Amino acid sequence: MTSQEPANNPRPLGVAMIGYAFMGKAHSNAWRNVASYFAVPAFEQKVLVGRDAAGVAEAAGKYGWAETATDWRTVVERDDIDIVDICAPGWLHAEIAIAALEAGKHVLLEKPLANTLAEAEAMTAAAQAARTSGVQSMVGFNYRRVPALALAKELIAEGRLGAVRHVRAAYLQDWLADETAPMTWRLKKETAGSGALGDIASHAIDQVLFLLGDQVTDVSGRTHTFTTHRPGAAGLEEVTVDDAAWATLSFASGAIASVEVSRVATGRKNSLKLEIYGEKGALLFDLENLNELGFLDATAPAREQGFRRILVTEPGHPYFEAWWPQGHIIGWEHTFTHEVRDFLLAIDAGTQPSPSFEDGLTVQRILNAVEESAAAKSSTIQLTGTPAVPSTALTATPEGA
Repeated sequence: MTSQEPANNPRPLGVAMIGYAFMGKAHSNAWRNVASYFAVPAFEQKVLVGRDAAGVAEAAGKYGWAETATDWRTVVERDDIDIVDICAPGWLHAEIAIAALEAGKHVLLEKPLANTLAEAEAMTAAAQAARTSGVQSMVGFNYRRVPALALAKELIAEGRLGAVRHVRAAYLQDWLADETAPMTWRLKKETAGSGALGDIASHAIDQVLFLLGDQVTDVSGRTHTFTTHRPGAAGLEEVTVDDAAWATLSFASGAIASVEVSRVATGRKNSLKLEIYGEKGALLFDLENLNELGFLDATAPAREQGFRRILVTEPGHPYFEAWWPQGHIIGWEHTFTHEVRDFLLAIDAGTQPSPSFEDGLTVQRILNAVEESAAAKSSTIQLTGTPAVPSTALTATPEGA
């Protein structure tokens, strides 16, 4: 059976995962557990792919994969593989995803979509072509699957905040605060594409787009590298990506969002904070308290107003019907289980899962605009629409012009 055969075929879907480090571990946990909690189509964890034969064999044994391989190209051509889950570093995304889609495989791809705008455009074109044959694709922005943020999306869509005016998004980490921290592939532009910008600003920007359901019209940004050299195999090596980034996004609705990200924010471990301010209310969220959502109803009498804490653990909250009795919290790893659940259900229904490669391309265009604005030092990058392929040319205009 190929990925394009009917969903009611009795053979379970064969899954291959490429990459077994940080994200491979998180995704493997999701594949291993999703069927225990959600009703999903039958599948098998067929093969785990990695360049190091001994390392991938050890990981497969721990994470529940039936077999291993060191050549992803032969795996994506196999007839018993229907889904390819790509957890490899960003510089490999385009080549693997396009090959898998052209081979008729459904593709789940870790964020960001690509390292460059050109790669993102090519990948989106491949996804669009594959979709005409029933082959689905999805970008792994897992924070869309945090129940509290899914609830925030529902409240905004229901009009509980009225028109959204202002959003603040700050994603702060400190794993590079120590200037003696060693060089990694994440600190080189040729392998990572960008630093905090692509790594965590992609999450923050996608989350703002997800919550608001709005279109960005222009972007201004700045990036900065605080530690320019780090110890590596060749001695002190140059860091060629950013440590931190700042951006202001304007939306078609008139809303404004500020985005701040850093991997050198001392004391912040994995803090994605979101503040959404509307004419009728406001929402607060912090990933370090991911089961909680702060909500203020500004339509209540002033003497009663104030942020109230919603513990998002009730059976009626998004995704929670599958988990524990009310009040029992879940964790970061559950977002990937929700992601795999939604991906499998979309494949079974023959519908486009979300976020799509087009959504990933939109984020990539915004990241690219931040970089262009930062390079120009005093410019706003106008995004006139968000077509998927090809993208509208970005033009830099001096502020105040």
